[in-house]
Amino acid sequence: MPAFATIADVEARFPSELLLVAANEETGLRDDVRIGHGLDDASTEIRAILAARYSAADLAALDETSLAVVKVYCIDIAFYRIALSFSRSTDNIKERYDQAIKRLEAIASGKGALTTTNSGTGPVEDGGDVGQNEVILEAPERVFTRARLGRI
Repeated sequence: MPAFATIADVEARFPSELLLVAANEETGLRDDVRIGHGLDDASTEIRAILAARYSAADLAALDETSLAVVKVYCIDIAFYRIALSFSRSTDNIKERYDQAIKRLEAIASGKGALTTTNSGTGPVEDGGDVGQNEVILEAPERVFTRARLGRI
């Protein structure tokens, strides 16, 4: 699955800080490979947290607004992971990471929500539609009905 953010997104949000945090120790140039790994790891961490409430199909079908929210969290988490991999983390970077994790956990626990392009509904085997937080109950046919009790 693709990452929720790209190197260009991180660079747009932290233009000067990215070069300082992600500069290769030997060459002094930005290490895009390690940045890419940080973005992949952040996306994996986000999927793991949100799996408590959203399926992989739901996360793949996020609408534009929800994708923008997840992208912000992904950038903060990735920037923290990148800073750690270069041993250049600060309290500010750690605080943004902690806040992103806290907000994602709140969404996963139901204190917030992400919306999808398919409205969270999908066809059920019987042909009906079931919402994201609806319960499906399958039970045997009723034994005591009005018609059967009327014969007694």
